Amino acid sequence: MSNDPWNTIRTLAALFTQLDTARDIAPEEQWTLQVLKISEEVGEAAQAVIGARATNPRKGHSHTWEDVQEEVADCVITGMVALARLRPADAADYFATVLATKAAKFLPASD
Repeated sequence: MSNDPWNTIRTLAALFTQLDTARDIAPEEQWTLQVLKISEEVGEAAQAVIGARATNPRKGHSHTWEDVQEEVADCVITGMVALARLRPADAADYFATVLATKAAKFLPASD
């Protein structure tokens, strides 16, 4: 695997696009399903938090904070793959631009 996470993300995005295309799923439907996958992963992260906090009396302490961390990483990966599928030519650059714009709202300008 590459040291550049975006290379891995692009490879995953291309693979999933190829698999969906082979199943005759139209591009917009592929994008829709990939974005919905983000919601699924967020739900799993929330479930892990509930388990780490033992707030479900039926399940008790069912997860660790390390489980939560892994689920959050899955959310990030799934979001990056979704972006790479939506913008295969420039996902990394687009992400960097959006990140800089969002961060500028919270971080002081550097000289």
